[in-house]
Amino acid sequence: MQKGLTGKNSTRNLALAIALACVTPLVAGAEVKGALKAGELSIGSDLTYPPYTYLDNKQAAGFDPEFMQLMGKQLGVAPRFLDTRFANLVLGVNAQRFDVVASALYVTPERARQVDFLSYLKTGSSLMVRSNGDFQPRTPEDLCGKRVGSIKGASWVPKLNKVSAEHCLAAGKPAIQSREFPTSPEAAQALLAQAVDVQMEDAAVAKITAQKLQGKTVISSTELIYPVVIGLAVRKGNQPLLDELSGALGKLREDGSYGSLLERYNLAEPSAEEIRAALGN
Repeated sequence: MQKGLTGKNSTRNLALAIALACVTPLVAGAEVKGALKAGELSIGSDLTYPPYTYLDNKQAAGFDPEFMQLMGKQLGVAPRFLDTRFANLVLGVNAQRFDVVASALYVTPERARQVDFLSYLKTGSSLMVRSNGDFQPRTPEDLCGKRVGSIKGASWVPKLNKVSAEHCLAAGKPAIQSREFPTSPEAAQALLAQAVDVQMEDAAVAKITAQKLQGKTVISSTELIYPVVIGLAVRKGNQPLLDELSGALGKLREDGSYGSLLERYNLAEPSAEEIRAALGN
């Protein structure tokens, strides 16, 4: 979900934002080193973001829940999902509200200073517009003077601000107007209601959103914008848990189950070079 935390969130707001969305009955299993509770792995995830994370009949569904079920099997525990709005995920894991963030969290140098990452996916963003309009932007440079809807905390918002200053305003063009919404569906509704001119969204999310809206919107960009690496996030310094997760992922690679999951969702695993670049190394 590209998304970099912006603004301050109070403890009260965090508590209100975090709601138990899916509890899988826990099985007696091995203790996961670094986890908050023995025999349990709690996962913060914004369950409003298909195809990565969403609710299906009140159960966590999508790529990340399926992935964490596989990880839990390797670790000997059943994962417990906590539905948490995206802007509160990094705050929540560092406040020990849950063990790990699994929610299409983009890896950035700024976030890497706040949490520790296990990188496991790569994606990028797309531009989506109303199909009955004439505006067909291909790149961020096409957005001067336009209202751009994004999920709150999206990592591309600072990049758009930079494009606005260095490309639009520097050339005497009007600024890009970034408008953030609590969830991706709310940003899409704003697009349909003409409250924004374009929605910038993760490529996989934009694709499934356009499909669900049955022709009301189209993806106008033709290439991935700002390709990014996605990672699981744990509390900064929680090396024991990071090691446990890394070991489990290694086993999933070996038995082929992770590759099958990636193929089914049309996703890919990042290279070591891409991970280093994402971390700013």
